[in-house]
Amino acid sequence: MNPVSSNPLLGVFLHGMGAGFASTCYTPQKRVKCWSWQTYWLTQASFCWFLLPILGAMLTIPQLMDVLREAPKDAMLKSFLLGTAYGIGGTAFGISIRYIGFSLTYSIAVGLSSVLGTLIPPLVHGTLGTTLSKPGACWIIAGIIIGTFGIAGTGLAGRLKELDLAAQQQNKGEFNLTKGLLLSLLAGVLSAVYGFALDAGQPIAETAVKHGAGIWQGNVIYIFSNTGAFVTTALYCLYLHAKHKTLAELFELPAGTEKASLPVNWAMAVVTGLFWYGQFFFYNLGHVHLGEYKFTSWAIHMIMLVLFSNLVGLALREWRACRRLTGATIVFALAVLTAAVLALTYGNYRGDEAAQKAAVAPQTETSP
Repeated sequence: MNPVSSNPLLGVFLHGMGAGFASTCYTPQKRVKCWSWQTYWLTQASFCWFLLPILGAMLTIPQLMDVLREAPKDAMLKSFLLGTAYGIGGTAFGISIRYIGFSLTYSIAVGLSSVLGTLIPPLVHGTLGTTLSKPGACWIIAGIIIGTFGIAGTGLAGRLKELDLAAQQQNKGEFNLTKGLLLSLLAGVLSAVYGFALDAGQPIAETAVKHGAGIWQGNVIYIFSNTGAFVTTALYCLYLHAKHKTLAELFELPAGTEKASLPVNWAMAVVTGLFWYGQFFFYNLGHVHLGEYKFTSWAIHMIMLVLFSNLVGLALREWRACRRLTGATIVFALAVLTAAVLALTYGNYRGDEAAQKAAVAPQTETSP
């Protein structure tokens, strides 16, 4: 056995690393030229949902084949099937960005996913009431509520931005609020399912711990949860390839596209997949260090993802042509999200501190 000591501050920092990767993983898409959406999406998904999770598990899980033989098969199946639903959500997420941009997609989809993915698992297990009666729970509740308001604030700012750009006729192209809104809502609900996929795969991680996996234990779950996501994504992309006859783009760009580069397209897709997998990699490391309130991992990760994604939007100058009111709204929303992260961090710290004191107290009482 290789127990992992709790350290909420380190856990939140590692979640921040994962959120940073997640919030920037789509930026390479802007450099991709003369590829259809399905070509780009299938390529990056092959890395983030299939190749890298397998490679990550091989590099970090001792005696991986023994773990896979011993782990419960029903846990593998459940994690895989729930992952397939997440794959549908991830695909909807990617399409939504085409219609309403980074900021609004992240705000709606990730905001909904944050609330559902955080509260439903402990509700299903019947542990939410007991957990929230522990020290620091009031800060956890406050953090989730504040985070929800902050995410709503970024959504409002995104809507104001859309109105500003419409007035200036700068939102040409594929912008479609209705399609983007429906897709981001679907993405939010199905993205929350990913938390269930990880929860369902926990017995696999516990088997890995017995073989000395330690802090890397969650990487073995990704073999199943992410592969499930890859299957649904690949089927949809291959359907689009068959419909539009675009599969050859993977090997040769269409004629008359001298300014585009096939190696650059491949490189940008690989970087996207690497960054997206970086989210999963650091999520697991953050989760195992949180201690008493591990269920808040999803909220912390999602809130920080919205925070960082909007900072990326500012860095990419998505807001440069907006009114002062719009700019003030997004700045205020980001401040609220920061407060939510601080509240959740402090709640986790208080809960872990109380748990450690409770663990020491019985030893002190029984000592001579």
